[in-house]
Amino acid sequence: MPKSLLIVMEIWQKIKKMYTGQNSWFSWFVTLWILYFTWSWLFGSGNTIFHWIDAKKEFRSQNEQIEFYRNEIEKMDMILDQRESNIDTLEKFAREQYHFAAPGEDVYIIE
Repeated sequence: MPKSLLIVMEIWQKIKKMYTGQNSWFSWFVTLWILYFTWSWLFGSGNTIFHWIDAKKEFRSQNEQIEFYRNEIEKMDMILDQRESNIDTLEKFAREQYHFAAPGEDVYIIE
């Protein structure tokens, strides 16, 4: 037989002896408590692994939104700085958006 199979069989015998030999009650006690805590961690009410995963997804999504809005704010700040510093762009913006006109000009709005 291959050496790895012998090692597996030896480990299996040790586990079997642990659950059937002397002080087997302790092995069963520990196993049941581990199963209980694992079950409650996965499927219990409240703070479970599935809630953690959902919270992490929500956290990533909100961070992406924060980054998106930061970029949008930077773009808007650049546009505002450009409009405030250059009279020609400010005048163009006022004419296009608010239909402003100089005194004596006729404004035609075509929709």
